[in-house]
Amino acid sequence: MEILVLRKDIKNFHLNVLPPDWEVRISVPFWTSDETVRNFAVTRMPRIKRHSTKYKWKPRQTKREYVSGESHYFKWNRYLLDVVQHNAPAKIEIKWNKKLYFYVSPNHTVTEKEAFMTKRYRKELKKELTELVAKWEDITGIKCNKRWIRKMKTMWWSCNQADKALWFNLELIKKPIECVEYVVLHELVHIMERTHNENFVAYMEKFMPKWRMYKDQLNDEILAFEKW
Repeated sequence: MEILVLRKDIKNFHLNVLPPDWEVRISVPFWTSDETVRNFAVTRMPRIKRHSTKYKWKPRQTKREYVSGESHYFKWNRYLLDVVQHNAPAKIEIKWNKKLYFYVSPNHTVTEKEAFMTKRYRKELKKELTELVAKWEDITGIKCNKRWIRKMKTMWWSCNQADKALWFNLELIKKPIECVEYVVLHELVHIMERTHNENFVAYMEKFMPKWRMYKDQLNDEILAFEKW
């Protein structure tokens, strides 16, 4: 197995298995010897194989070009994009016929179109999370101080327990609402319990008995295109 080793100004080892070809990449401190890196890789081989096998056959979208006929996802529903030339500020309309109309100037580049779509997704997810976080805070009695939305390549969420701050992957706006609720509850519980210990599982069972089903459903979802 070929492994790319990156020597950086860091203190700890970092292992990544990256799509789409599941390249193994290990970042290590500058002073690390080749033998130490080799031993580290050997001890982590079960994890490397498990991770690459788990995601190797998962479907992943191709790069979006924002042209008519492309598939785009919004709150789990699949929409066909219909790009309409529009000599005015860009706008997006989602119709009952499962079409997503993108009114945009013909001079807009793919990057500009993507930025506008991302802005719309961020706005919609922020609205959805505002309602869901408030709902689950009331149910659980657990409060978060901050919440953020950002693009993540390998995680659906992240939690800073000390600051009671939650980060959510922008891709969640494309997923079923029950999966988003699972993520919200999962992160709120992590404010109480840092690891997936017995107490964590007990909280999840208490508030969402079907949480494992929603977790599996989320992990089976189609992955977005990513350039690594």
